[in-house]
Amino acid sequence: MLRWALRVVSRGLSAPRPCWRWRTVRAMAEGPRAAVAGQTKRLNSGAEVAERLEENGHQDKRLKGGADEEGAEDQGKKSPKRKIVLLMAYSGKGYHGMQRNMGSSQFKTIEDDLVSALVQSGCIPENHGEDMKKMSFQRCARTDKGVSAAGQIVSLKVRLIDDILEKINNHLPSHIRILGLKRVTGGFNSKNKCDARTYSYMLPTFAFAHKDHDVQEEVYRLDKETLDRVNKLLSCYKGTHNFHNFTSQKGPRDPSARRYIMEMYCGEPFVRENMEFAVIKVKGQSFMMHQIRKMIGLVIAIVKGYAAESILERSWGEEKVDVPKAPGLGLVLERVHFEKYNRRFGNDGLHEPLEWTEEEEKIAVFKEQYIYPTIINTEREEKSMANWLSTLPIHDFNSSAVEMQANNKNSKNSSDLEGSDGCGDDSD
Repeated sequence: MLRWALRVVSRGLSAPRPCWRWRTVRAMAEGPRAAVAGQTKRLNSGAEVAERLEENGHQDKRLKGGADEEGAEDQGKKSPKRKIVLLMAYSGKGYHGMQRNMGSSQFKTIEDDLVSALVQSGCIPENHGEDMKKMSFQRCARTDKGVSAAGQIVSLKVRLIDDILEKINNHLPSHIRILGLKRVTGGFNSKNKCDARTYSYMLPTFAFAHKDHDVQEEVYRLDKETLDRVNKLLSCYKGTHNFHNFTSQKGPRDPSARRYIMEMYCGEPFVRENMEFAVIKVKGQSFMMHQIRKMIGLVIAIVKGYAAESILERSWGEEKVDVPKAPGLGLVLERVHFEKYNRRFGNDGLHEPLEWTEEEEKIAVFKEQYIYPTIINTEREEKSMANWLSTLPIHDFNSSAVEMQANNKNSKNSSDLEGSDGCGDDSD
């Protein structure tokens, strides 16, 4: 044994080459390290994707894995679903408002026709039309019975098919049009992201004629002095006030009754079909049901001489005030505003600002073709403003709070049957 060792030393034998067992052991040791490194790399890449998707309001469903998800993903590549907004214009006559009444086909709404067109055009699956939450549908403003819109915005997830606007409009009646489409962030909600709404109210100017003057509706023309007084009264609404007297089911100490009005004015009168009209514009953060119609109704009552100007200040206090509600005909949702969203995402290189400069001409054409003629012809045929003006004398603008409560109890049932035909941006 000693001699064998000496021979090894004297010959300078090198260490034996590793056998196949040693190579196998080393590979087994290095394998987990390589697998962990590869897995870490994939997880890091997945985390970056998940983070980007989270910013857009999505979850990375691929992390759940599975053959079903892979098949759905392949199908999604053919018809991807994306969050978008649609710019809508419609004439509200003959409809019971914008919002769809699921389970009730008795009262037709704008959304009934819209959802039907989305399904028929292939933008959404049929089951999404039955359950609108599946496509994350949200309207910006809940216009009510008879109210039209020139700039309504709805947000939803759709399949971005070719010629999407043309295909949707092909399945809509001519008095409902989709005028524009923009991609938005995945978490976008048209109602919650809206900073302000602008409404217009078109009315015949004889509504401002003093009650002691016997005027003919088609002959009456609004003079500058009266228009100036109208605008002075409308400007009083600007700022933050308690509008509990301008809606229903709001108490004087309800914080949600306080609303901020940015601007309100009446434009120059114009003649259509031998009758003079004017348009009142109002911009505010949000409006309660019937608020705009009551704001205008009270100004008309003051200008006509039925109520003193001091009633405006009284109406913002805790006292209950009898505020008349102008007819629903003439109220139009003109535009919705997204200033905060535009500042954050409008110039990020991925999304467009929610502005519709290129669509303004289409909006103007639609109003001239469908909204204004409907208002004018309906006023001439049904005389909604003239009939409403005849009810102003029955209002008691000097009633005390106790008297008002007694009157409300007597008229509660009849007023409840009237239904919602004003504007309401709130869900409450």
